[in-house]
Amino acid sequence: MIIVHHLNNSRSQRILWLLEELGLTYEIKKYQRDPKTMLAPPELRAIHPLGKSPVVSDGDIVVAESGAIIEYMVERQGGTQLVPPAGTADKRRYTYFLHYAEGSAMPPLLMKLVFDRIETAPMPFFVKPVARSIAQKVKRSFILPQIQQNLAFLESELGKSTWFAGEEFTAADIQLSFVIEAAASRGGLDAKYPKLNAYLERIHARPAYQRALERGGPFTIAK
Repeated sequence: MIIVHHLNNSRSQRILWLLEELGLTYEIKKYQRDPKTMLAPPELRAIHPLGKSPVVSDGDIVVAESGAIIEYMVERQGGTQLVPPAGTADKRRYTYFLHYAEGSAMPPLLMKLVFDRIETAPMPFFVKPVARSIAQKVKRSFILPQIQQNLAFLESELGKSTWFAGEEFTAADIQLSFVIEAAASRGGLDAKYPKLNAYLERIHARPAYQRALERGGPFTIAK
């Protein structure tokens, strides 16, 4: 039996979506973030030493990291669902975007989240102006330009095809979904990016996406 160790408002939501798209039977073990630190609870370390989500157990097999889980589940089903044919240009794009999502696109969004919190974190009054000034300068000079560069790139790529790896929906779209939803929530994805906004509407309308939300619970990053 597949068990998804699911942390609220996290990357594991897209794993539930993947399993729904593949039509696999699975169970969910839910974990809640610490309301103050927003970190995963220590119980997740009993499943994987890093104590992060997503983690999936399949009998004696434990797989962590979204990309690795996607590849494992696709291969488990025979390697043909949600993947373009081998040796095609679409398959090369699929592989690229599967790794690009966390390798290039997500880090600046995560950095923005960290520096946003530095600006609002409690600290001695005489330190706060300095910390705020440094955080704003780093965001303005490095983080925000990186986010905007990635959003412009993704917008242009959707000008080439309906989905990121071609005309057919693939698991690369599932992998990229968290990045784009995070950008819409806190990364400046606005009306300047009509193709990305239309893309979000398309994925939110998919029945498997809706089923995953019903099973996984509230997913505020998508709002």
